[in-house]
Amino acid sequence: MPENPNKTNPASGTAGEARLAQDIVIENAGADAVGSQAIAPDHVARAAPAAGPAARPIVKPAIAPANDIVREIEQLLYRQSELLDQKLWQDYIDLFTDDGVYWMPVTPDQTEWEGSPSIFAEDKYMMEVRMGRVMHPTAWSQVPMWGTSHVIGNVVIESESPGEWIVRSRFHMMELRRDSVRHFGGTYRHTLVRDGDQLKIKLQRVDMFNGQAPFDYVLQVWV
Repeated sequence: MPENPNKTNPASGTAGEARLAQDIVIENAGADAVGSQAIAPDHVARAAPAAGPAARPIVKPAIAPANDIVREIEQLLYRQSELLDQKLWQDYIDLFTDDGVYWMPVTPDQTEWEGSPSIFAEDKYMMEVRMGRVMHPTAWSQVPMWGTSHVIGNVVIESESPGEWIVRSRFHMMELRRDSVRHFGGTYRHTLVRDGDQLKIKLQRVDMFNGQAPFDYVLQVWV
């Protein structure tokens, strides 16, 4: 129904202006105070904060000292994952001692790799053989768009002896192959030793959380 044009807005005109100008009367104004007024009757609202100095620039954390072994171990694990993601295979292999071993058992309760099946059980020589295979110009596994992205965390030193540390950490790796993505996760356990002024990997054990899952193709490089 169309609005009556002769109808007057109650808030307009002289009567409306007078009504808006009236003082607002709150009933029971003298009653007992409630809420915050009952707790602190003399409380007044805080004034707006005065303008302070300009925000300080963000200061980057200082480099950890060389004797901070936890920091040094974390940086080694992060560097290892970066080398894998950038496919710098030789630099990755050089993180291991001359007698270093990369081991991925089939099950978490496996205690040795000799005489039992493993997904990976490679010394430095076998790691270099694998590197040569994946870098070959006709390596079919490297033909499609392929890459990985690692995330490392929850780094814990399980035990420590002079010049040697056993370290546990968690990892997650995403692998891209053409338009297919696979996810792998699990636990790293590194045995690290001091070699001069740097740490090196004597043993890296990789227990995959989803190692028994069905996959369309086998792993080509280290996780």
